[in-house]
Amino acid sequence: MLSTALQLETIIQSMGVLNGSFKDASQPEKKSFSNGFLHLQPFYLDRHEPSTSSSSMGVQQRHRPGHLHQSNKPFKSRHASKSSLKEKSKGKVNRSAVKQGGGKVLNKNDRRHAAKMEQQRKREELTRVNRIFEGRHGAPKIIPVLALSPDTDVHVAIASLYRSIGQEPPENEYESSIMHVDRFKQKIQFVPLRRNFVDVLDAFKVADMGIILLSATVEVDQFGINCLLGILNQGQVNVAPVVQHLDKVAPKLQPAVKKSLVAFNQQFFPTEEHLFTLDNESDTINVIRYITSQRPKPLAWRDLHPYMLAEQVEYAPYNEEKGTLKVTGYARGNPFNANRLVHLQNFGDFQIEQITSAHVGNEQSNGMDEDDQVLDTPNPEEQDDLLAENEPDFMDNEQTWPTEEELAEADERMRAMGHEMFEDRPQATKTKRVPKGTSQYQAAWIVDSEDEDYSEDEEDEDGDMDMVEEDEEEVVPAATEFPRDDEESEQLELEGRQEYKDELTAEEERQAYEEYMKQREKQFEDNKEFPDEIDTPIDRPARERFARYRGLQSFRTSAWDPYENLPIDYARIFQFENYKRTKCRVVSQAIVGQVKPGTRITIWIKDVPPQAYAAYDKQRPYIVFGLLQYEHKMSLLNFQVQRDNAYEEPVKSKDPMVLHVGFRRYAVRPIYSQNTNKGTNHVHKFERFLEMGKSAIATIYGPTVFGKVPCQLYKETDNVNEPILVSKGVFVNTDVKRIIAKRIILSGHPYKIHKRSAVIRYMFFNPEDINYFKPIQLTTKYGRVGHIRESLGTHGYMKCIFDGPITQQDTILMNLYKRVYPKWNTQIWQGGLDKSQYESDKMTD
Repeated sequence: MLSTALQLETIIQSMGVLNGSFKDASQPEKKSFSNGFLHLQPFYLDRHEPSTSSSSMGVQQRHRPGHLHQSNKPFKSRHASKSSLKEKSKGKVNRSAVKQGGGKVLNKNDRRHAAKMEQQRKREELTRVNRIFEGRHGAPKIIPVLALSPDTDVHVAIASLYRSIGQEPPENEYESSIMHVDRFKQKIQFVPLRRNFVDVLDAFKVADMGIILLSATVEVDQFGINCLLGILNQGQVNVAPVVQHLDKVAPKLQPAVKKSLVAFNQQFFPTEEHLFTLDNESDTINVIRYITSQRPKPLAWRDLHPYMLAEQVEYAPYNEEKGTLKVTGYARGNPFNANRLVHLQNFGDFQIEQITSAHVGNEQSNGMDEDDQVLDTPNPEEQDDLLAENEPDFMDNEQTWPTEEELAEADERMRAMGHEMFEDRPQATKTKRVPKGTSQYQAAWIVDSEDEDYSEDEEDEDGDMDMVEEDEEEVVPAATEFPRDDEESEQLELEGRQEYKDELTAEEERQAYEEYMKQREKQFEDNKEFPDEIDTPIDRPARERFARYRGLQSFRTSAWDPYENLPIDYARIFQFENYKRTKCRVVSQAIVGQVKPGTRITIWIKDVPPQAYAAYDKQRPYIVFGLLQYEHKMSLLNFQVQRDNAYEEPVKSKDPMVLHVGFRRYAVRPIYSQNTNKGTNHVHKFERFLEMGKSAIATIYGPTVFGKVPCQLYKETDNVNEPILVSKGVFVNTDVKRIIAKRIILSGHPYKIHKRSAVIRYMFFNPEDINYFKPIQLTTKYGRVGHIRESLGTHGYMKCIFDGPITQQDTILMNLYKRVYPKWNTQIWQGGLDKSQYESDKMTD
């Protein structure tokens, strides 16, 4: 056995093969290091002294498997946690980490140090956010208290919270109050909310957390549902759900009621699993503990701006029209900057005169004492101005000398008018022939055949008709479609439009509204069945009726100059050379400022009308919102919106809406277009109706917005507390080069067919129109493509050639496009309850 081992050792040494490489066997064994770990050789010789036993003298070696050996995945014997099992049951697949070649491999100490630094960074961030709320001079947490059910009482809940820490509730239960919680070293500012929809949205825009009151006996009404949807759409904040009147429920049914309320609350706040009560002192303390321990949830669009909930407001008038408004409160969000503008709800944007410090505690800064320190004053060279619109230069347009035809047309028009436009004469009456029994109010809506203009309803709203308005002072006999028999008609003298009186009763008004809604629904159904299809007018040349439309060979790739034939409104707006770069610069500059968040300050706002001070009420939230640079400038705003599932009525372009975007509210009439990014020419199709389940782009003129600010579109009702949510979305950009193209489709029908050739009729009614639209490509509903070859006869028949045979039941289509723009009708919405209604509610309570 020993001789065999010696022979084997001699053979291996002579070959010099060790670990797949040739080396000297007489040298001592070397150890290879890779990535800091020791790798042993795959096999070795036993170099110990031989023993007398045969086993010790034998050769020991490890088996090295070949390349055909099956290698199984090692079994992990560690126990799986509940969360990992839950993730596996949902089908979650863990993503493998991307290997970065050439990167430095960290050892254990480096990885531990990196984790420690990341943990320290997160702690500092958490401390920085919570620091403004802690301490004696910290800012209070704003906690609005909202009653979702009619039988819940906000004031009883606030009084219970005060008594739980041994303090007396405030004397005026309708005003906001600050509770000092020495036990948790924080302050809480409770804002009791009436059942006013506008106040609820305003309070939760500045809220750090909220308390929602649920009833154990009465369900949440429609007002509560609308408030919850509005809070979620504008930005969700943490809430503490509190149930009242639980003692009125039988003890056996209380667990089921709590479970039902938790399920209802999780429909709006999925992560909220708590349900608090105020039945005893310990439960009430738990509510305060929960509020003080929670970190306020950040809202990106709100935290970009400085904002303040007013605690005290004073007014020093200059004259009857303007004055200085002094608003005192705690600064929040980004630092206030005296060079930027501030926004007051319902009144617009104003400049800052100065920012001073205010006393903290029970002391009031009456008269703005001299001890108050001036924190920031505006720099005249850097302060934002109040110029919102650009002043268009009409002389900057292209100047051309009128042609001879235009001069001759002007002379003929002047001769026809008889130069009466320069004479001062009383307004004449206008006569129409109408059926017997027709009142003056009904006759005013009858359209004469000379004034009748073929168009769709939305065409009338676009204002794209080239018809010259009839002079009201001229007496022109009007043609009519009614019979001229004297026994069935009578003459009515129509007075001026300003002298019309509403002669309809309430029942007639209701019937007229029902007929109007039926007409809208019919238009909506027709647009779904035959999108964009209209009939060619038979009494007017199509080349005049559709003079502003053009044909496109490809809707996605055909060139379209975005600066061609722009309306005068485009000269009033501002355009950014690079919106994203400007946004980054403006947002980065807003972080720096003299007034730090959490400081109690007084903002002196100049040139404020007295109505802004008259609107201040201690029983309602009064908010001052700081703007970023350029956010006062008017531009073209694009919002990505989607219809709310609960709203079933048709939503038409240019319908009046109330837009809630950030802290601002506007009365607008948006136009809608498709939300597509497929084309290279930046052309997007105009949508007559906002369809359900599809996102669209709503376009309006309005002040510039930075960031992804949420927006909501409401439809006003007679009750200001019951607006109807129509759609919701988010701000996209201020792209003025975005082309919104309105499409109309002219249809014709085959008259005679011969293979690829066909005679088409009913698309046009004269040869001049056929020759005018001859270059435009034709399509069919069955996918054929063709063009007009020539006109046949004098009644609008035309010969067309297609890329394949067509059938008799096919329909020939011609697509025409026209660029549309929104109207300049954006106004600040000044809705909400007034003080008189508040006083009546107070007397009722």
